[in-house]
Amino acid sequence: MNLNHNQLQDHNASLLAGHQRKLAPWTGELENAEAVIQKLIDFQIAIPSWALGTGGTRFGRFPGGGEPRSLEEKMDDVGLLHALNRSSGAISLHIPWDVPGDVAAIQQRAAQLGLRFDAVNSNTFQDQPDQLLSYKFGSLQHADAAVRQQAIDHNIEVIRHGVALESKSLTVWLSDGSCFPGQLNFRKAFSRTLESLQAIYSALPDDWKVFVEYKAFEPNFYSMTVGDWGSSYLYASKLGPKAYTLVDLGHHLPNANIEQIVAILLQEGKLGGFHFNDSKYGDDDLTVGSIRPYQLFLIFCELIEGMDARGMNHADDLGWMIDASHNVKDPLEDLLQSVEAIQLAYAQALLVDRAALEEAREANDVVRAQELLQDAFRTDVRPLVAEARLRAGGALNPLGLFRQLDVRGQLIGERGLKTVATGL
Repeated sequence: MNLNHNQLQDHNASLLAGHQRKLAPWTGELENAEAVIQKLIDFQIAIPSWALGTGGTRFGRFPGGGEPRSLEEKMDDVGLLHALNRSSGAISLHIPWDVPGDVAAIQQRAAQLGLRFDAVNSNTFQDQPDQLLSYKFGSLQHADAAVRQQAIDHNIEVIRHGVALESKSLTVWLSDGSCFPGQLNFRKAFSRTLESLQAIYSALPDDWKVFVEYKAFEPNFYSMTVGDWGSSYLYASKLGPKAYTLVDLGHHLPNANIEQIVAILLQEGKLGGFHFNDSKYGDDDLTVGSIRPYQLFLIFCELIEGMDARGMNHADDLGWMIDASHNVKDPLEDLLQSVEAIQLAYAQALLVDRAALEEAREANDVVRAQELLQDAFRTDVRPLVAEARLRAGGALNPLGLFRQLDVRGQLIGERGLKTVATGL
């Protein structure tokens, strides 16, 4: 479905007076507020094509109806999100779930929706129906050179699709690892994976990046061949200047200090991007900011400090993408919530008095440093985020308008109750 401009205008008009009252206290700090609003307008968060359907677990999946049946319908859903919040102007495809057929038509549709194509993602963690060899015991690490070559060829095919769609990066996530002690020779697995990644790296266009994603556990529960940020950093360093580490917030052991990881990777010039989600116990893929909003804020504090120190552009120099999957929420509502949570954390981090914070650090004034961070975190920046949406042409309350228009009901009417999107 398409968002009617008059519906958007009526929605904003009904909320405008209340919004202006909430925004008014910021007028005393107009210069700072204006800078934050502009950065929020510029900041875009890519939506993964696989998150547009209801997620699931190893034990079940409960589709909610009206799910996108094709790449075109997935793009339509991202276009709808972007029309509502003006901050979701990119889509990230997973191949072979979302192989583009008519590339020219796909590009035209993207242009009409105001979308670009973010990183393309390979899939060697599942066996496909027409696949000759199995990835049951790994892909890029596999003991059989033929299986490794099959996985290499798939990644190169993904690059070709990305080039056709004017993407500029490839994300490689491997489920490779082992479930039991003795199953795997760790050194051979590392070396074989590196050799395979080198073959993929050699196929990258000159202006592309490859992101090496890591994960502490699952689906293998004894070892993962790219199991932490250190192993990813090793691969990226050995591959070359077009290779970077990708940080998925859920891909860590409990209580990991992700903000410190981010700071070090930025310092070394090897942070490539983010997959945003949240977790309580492990890799839970929950709505961003739903469990640990303070950690998300602290991560953004390190991102801003590190990017500014290197002269990086906040909007363009790292990859920003959501990677979430949930079984009990409307996936589009979940994505709207996640985008707003990212914007809130980013805006709060922009408010930190960095000069005062550095002064407190140099003086070992621990209390002052904590107060400066928590003062920014406890600041209600929702009026700034809403103002950025309004100026960009979006809805003051995207989730409220989504429900007011009964978008899910309309999608069920258009697509049917039993449709199930491809993906996890």
